[in-house]
Amino acid sequence: MPRFDRYLLSQLLALFGFFSLLLVSVYWVNRAVGLFDQLIGDGQSALVFVEFSLLTLPNVIRLVLPVSAFAAAVYVANRLMSDSELVVMQATGFSSFRLARPVIVFGLVVMLMMSVLTHVLVPASRAALTARSAEIADNVTARFLRDGQFMHPGDGLTLYIREIAATGELRDVFLSDDRNANVTTTYTARRALLARGDQGPKLLMFDGMTQDLDHTSRRLSVTRFADATYDLGGMLGVAAPGTRTLDEASTLELLRADAALVAEVGSSRANLLQEGHNRIAQPFLALATALIGFGALLLGAFSRFGLWRQIGMAVVLLIVVQMINTQGTGLAIRSELAWPAVYAAPVFGICIGVFLLWLSQRPRWLSREQRAAAGALA
Repeated sequence: MPRFDRYLLSQLLALFGFFSLLLVSVYWVNRAVGLFDQLIGDGQSALVFVEFSLLTLPNVIRLVLPVSAFAAAVYVANRLMSDSELVVMQATGFSSFRLARPVIVFGLVVMLMMSVLTHVLVPASRAALTARSAEIADNVTARFLRDGQFMHPGDGLTLYIREIAATGELRDVFLSDDRNANVTTTYTARRALLARGDQGPKLLMFDGMTQDLDHTSRRLSVTRFADATYDLGGMLGVAAPGTRTLDEASTLELLRADAALVAEVGSSRANLLQEGHNRIAQPFLALATALIGFGALLLGAFSRFGLWRQIGMAVVLLIVVQMINTQGTGLAIRSELAWPAVYAAPVFGICIGVFLLWLSQRPRWLSREQRAAAGALA
């Protein structure tokens, strides 16, 4: 690789690392505040918080990489243009496409990083996060059960435990279920135990009573029991073990989108196809944003006031690409035949970047300042 290409590529990678670290930190801190309140408030340790934070990082990094690539390309192009380095290279006979060669290599490197994230790391981290969340949710005592106080684990639910023994036995349990507008059910038991079931944790109550209050007829029905079981999995919203979400499925499974996977994740076939093709299309956005940022600034010339107009145009074009991406995703979700729409934003972005490079080397489109600077250096 020629020296100029190595120099420009090193500048792009250095700035890309800086902007990625900055954006990931900002995004992560914003997410970590809510995660910290949720986990620590549920009685989890700081190590669990760190573990959950690390598992969310791959998805955060995936989201910020295209923006970091755009910011790095704009910053490097603006600095080289301000120092007249790009003008010198153009005067020596370098075309815009030749100048953009290290930018294309840079975009391909970022695209490869995003491909590894979208196809491997993000699904694996989501699967680990779901499994870990299920373990924590299954451990009801650590999550929300506290003795001596009334708790509300869900809408219309009230739970009171007089004492939690060292062995894990719950003594003198009171549970009120008011989710049905017509009937309020109240459970009382002298003792209870927590047990794992196929659909999540269950509360095994012994030596107790059930009271059903019918609000329509104002009648109270009382049933005594020696033992009874209450499904806490439905109350806590715990997913059944062995089921996966859309984010956990592999790309090949999503592209096949067979009936078994549709039933497992509980989503439409169109949504599965959209997610699978989206994983392939999104990495190309990194190449598109880098080309747009670099190509837009090549349209400008050295100015004491900077290249703010070109930077503003690049930002507007980036917003347009994101709008196309949003519309294409929505269209693909609505129809399983519309999955090619997810490729519209990357293709449009790359075409815009190539068009900007072509436009920047057309003499009639150059400003008078550009032509004067190029002539003086020649």
